[in-house]
Amino acid sequence: MDSFVEAGQAHLFKHYGSLSDQEKKHLELQLSEIENPKNLVATVQEAIQFSKSAGEKSFAQLPKQSTSSTIEQSKEHLDRWFDLGLKAIANNEVAVLLLAGGQGTRLGCSDPKGCYDIGLPSGKTLFQIQAEKILKVQQLAKEKHPQSEPTVQWYIMTSGATREATESHFAKMNNFGLKKDQITFFNQGTLPCFSLDGSKMLMSSKSAICESPDGNGGLYKAIVKANLVEDFHKKHIKHIHMYCVDNCLVKVADPQFLGFAIEREFALATKAVRKRDAGESVGLIVLDEQKQRPCVIEYSEISPELAQKADPHDPAKLYLRAANIVNHYYSVDLLEQMLDKWTSSQEHLPFHIAKKKIPSLDLETGEFVKPEEPNGIKLEQFIFDVFPSVELDKFGCLEVERAEEFSPLKNNTAAANDNAHTCKKHYLELGTKWVREQGGIVPEGAFVEVSGLTSYHGEHMEFVKGKEYKDGDQI
Repeated sequence: MDSFVEAGQAHLFKHYGSLSDQEKKHLELQLSEIENPKNLVATVQEAIQFSKSAGEKSFAQLPKQSTSSTIEQSKEHLDRWFDLGLKAIANNEVAVLLLAGGQGTRLGCSDPKGCYDIGLPSGKTLFQIQAEKILKVQQLAKEKHPQSEPTVQWYIMTSGATREATESHFAKMNNFGLKKDQITFFNQGTLPCFSLDGSKMLMSSKSAICESPDGNGGLYKAIVKANLVEDFHKKHIKHIHMYCVDNCLVKVADPQFLGFAIEREFALATKAVRKRDAGESVGLIVLDEQKQRPCVIEYSEISPELAQKADPHDPAKLYLRAANIVNHYYSVDLLEQMLDKWTSSQEHLPFHIAKKKIPSLDLETGEFVKPEEPNGIKLEQFIFDVFPSVELDKFGCLEVERAEEFSPLKNNTAAANDNAHTCKKHYLELGTKWVREQGGIVPEGAFVEVSGLTSYHGEHMEFVKGKEYKDGDQI
């Protein structure tokens, strides 16, 4: 208690004497997760100042040697990358790291988002779609390297709110055909919520502090807490492909992306899709001109003039157009170096603040209130804030085709984009395109579903030639 009192948090114990033994234990357990309350309060003040300094930088495109595009690259080049990636998978050097801590609250349900059925004819959830991609890419690696026994390890970051339901879903579905020992669940962390001025932790009751997930940047701390680097070494994993659960078109353990990073000897790489237009509200992968390091900036951090600026080498394109889709490659060596550095020093990723309406106890009256205006701040770290710590020649950005790789589920169906309807539409459009390209006959306006077990990226579809399919057929 003393360390919290010294950090100006004496209000946490205002009602301590009236709590039951069980309530006391709950509060003590929550607080025990906070190693240094004084440092945390100082960190909140740093985060408030950090948020005020945004926009004081100048940005440019990443240099050509850091980038490539699957849209413009030759088939020969793309095939070479794919084969390099398949070789790494065949050697059991590849793991997939999935961010799956979110609930489907905005979708109108409390289940983990990965359990969501986007409305495909098959009724498959996001988890099943992604699991089948892993099964298929293992099969492709085996075909290319018959003597191998490819197993892609799948590390799934859940949260306190989603862990039990996620594991139950996997057990119910018999792990979607994957081996149980190739799946590892671990938990995302949480952080206390603070008053607007950052001085006081908020309380959800007399025996509990308000907490919120620590953002996707909490991945790094979660990796340390779960001893995953040790597990990577034990399993001889060298390459990590990380992505978010809400993307129904994600190419899980993408051999092409892996090959791009391996061939170029990048320690960290990221995928990007081309920004639709100057007004699209997306983060952009850019060069910080002062530091000469890669970084991600929010759309609000650049001026309208820079957002609308055309590429001088191709005026049909925007100058800054590499939209961040939170889809990254890490070498295990880099992860280990970064995490060792952070755990042996006081360094950490910057914290960002979000002003929110947080139901909590009024610090003066002790009454529970549901505010109508923002009354507090939530802290979070962003996964991409690690980018500036990487030397420019060790960082790569691969532009991919949005229609083939990115359709996120973020909103309910009342929204115009990024909802279950658009996800279903984009998923079926891609499969239907593959069928038609291989000579299958699909009537205009009809769509068929191609299972991930049938094809990973349009390969092995020769059997559809000359066959007729109707709307809703599954292949």
